Amino acid sequence: MTTTAWRGLNVLGTPLQPCSLRPLTGFTRSGCCETGPDDVGSHTVCAVMTEEFLAFTRERGNDLTTPQPMYMFPGLRPGDRWCLCASRWLEAYRAGVAPLVVLEACHEKALDIVPLAALRSHAAQLSSAD
Repeated sequence: MTTTAWRGLNVLGTPLQPCSLRPLTGFTRSGCCETGPDDVGSHTVCAVMTEEFLAFTRERGNDLTTPQPMYMFPGLRPGDRWCLCASRWLEAYRAGVAPLVVLEACHEKALDIVPLAALRSHAAQLSSAD
């Protein structure tokens, strides 16, 4: 995979960075939170999973922890990065359980749903190894 597969700008107005290659994320499974007309859920927020958020979304009918081999989905664990639906992230934010986000990997379309200030307030501080 090359960076040419990653398209668009992030919420900071710079080129969109990958969210995760392991596990492979993104609506298009490119590793990026890119989006397009078929992505009705707007999977545009690159979030760092927490136990609290995973429990929150499971309670709302979206179990992200159970592997689904038929979809090549390994199941997520705390610390994994994943492209979330912007509306689910916002719902978790309002409930006080939003996971941290990687601003450079959040697609600019997330701003159609989530205020930049909310994303900035949950920005992950990345080390050089991330």
